[in-house]
Amino acid sequence: MATYLIGDVQGCDDALDRLLAHIGFSPSKDTLYLLGDLVNRGPASLQVLRRLMRLEGSAHCLLGNHDLHLLATAHGARKPHRSDTLADILQAPDRQTLLDWVRTRSLALQAQGWLLVHAGVLPGWDAAQTLCLAGEVEHELRGADWGVFLHNMYGNRPDRWSDDLRGHDRLRVIVNALTRLRFCAADGTMEFDTKDSASAAPPGFMPWFEVPGRRTAGTPVAFGHWSTLRTTSRSDVLPLDTGCVWGGCLTAARLGNSPDEVERLSVRCPQSQRPF
Repeated sequence: MATYLIGDVQGCDDALDRLLAHIGFSPSKDTLYLLGDLVNRGPASLQVLRRLMRLEGSAHCLLGNHDLHLLATAHGARKPHRSDTLADILQAPDRQTLLDWVRTRSLALQAQGWLLVHAGVLPGWDAAQTLCLAGEVEHELRGADWGVFLHNMYGNRPDRWSDDLRGHDRLRVIVNALTRLRFCAADGTMEFDTKDSASAAPPGFMPWFEVPGRRTAGTPVAFGHWSTLRTTSRSDVLPLDTGCVWGGCLTAARLGNSPDEVERLSVRCPQSQRPF
């Protein structure tokens, strides 16, 4: 019985199939946690969703920004992007079943002591608060008025958390932190323009996991979203987006009994031209 965390699949079903074979995944014995961005940009988003739906019970999936983009596009809250590869889902005969499955996924989970998110955690949040706040967004997505939420989800303001936030502003900050965050300031102000490596932090900002006094510092955190980050020297964070859809690899991490006992296993995506 093994527990695996898997980074951003982004519609690369062939790579996911080969990764599951590589790790010897058994649905009856093992458990998967996929860290969001299940769909989009890759060639087979529909196949990825169908595969993961069949694995319900042994595969637990987080929502990433691309998964939310799928929901927003389907609901008319977001215009399709020219690089989207979501048409197979949006034109599927069981489109609504697929969308309902996606919108009932989580924004944060815990597994074997690890906090799991798609992008990041604000420095003022501990693990318990992160899970609680994720639950607020999940409640909206699973409710009857989920379309209203999607129409108010996008925007970069407010760019900083406050316990006093209410309504759509509050939900927007939670979504932005959990699905878009890379860099923030010491006071928790988020920056969304920079997508390069950790060394490219804008003045006054730093990777979210480097903020002094971060309240999740005692909790190991695994995340995806940041394909240019590659890796870090820290043992308390585990980045798992290794750029599959960009010609890199799809990576799984087999969890051990401690954060130091993590085995990374990867497969190259078909278009990959370089070692990872």
